[in-house]
Amino acid sequence: MKNQEQQHPLYKGDREIVDRLLQNDPTDYNMAELARLKIRYRGFPGAKDIQSDLEKVLQKWQMDEEQLFATTRQIHAKGLVYKIRDNDSEDWA
Repeated sequence: MKNQEQQHPLYKGDREIVDRLLQNDPTDYNMAELARLKIRYRGFPGAKDIQSDLEKVLQKWQMDEEQLFATTRQIHAKGLVYKIRDNDSEDWA
C-alpha cells in the first residue's frame, strides 16, 4: 500500500501561524499556540513541513517538547491566554 500524505483541513491557517511563530519570540500566547499545534499534528500522516517547522520553533526557543508542555500548563492554569484575544472557541482538533 502506498503511503500518501494527507492534507489537514486547517492547514492554510496553521501554516500562517507557524510562519509567524518562526519569526517571533516565545510569549505566553506564542507558546500556547505552539503547544496547540504540536498536539494537533502529533501522529498526523501529512503536513510534514508544518511538523518540521514546529520543531524548528522549539529549537529556536531553546526548548524541548516536555519544557513547552510544562510551561503551557502553567500558562493555562493562570487562564486567559486565549480569552485576551477575544476568542471563546477552542481550536484543538
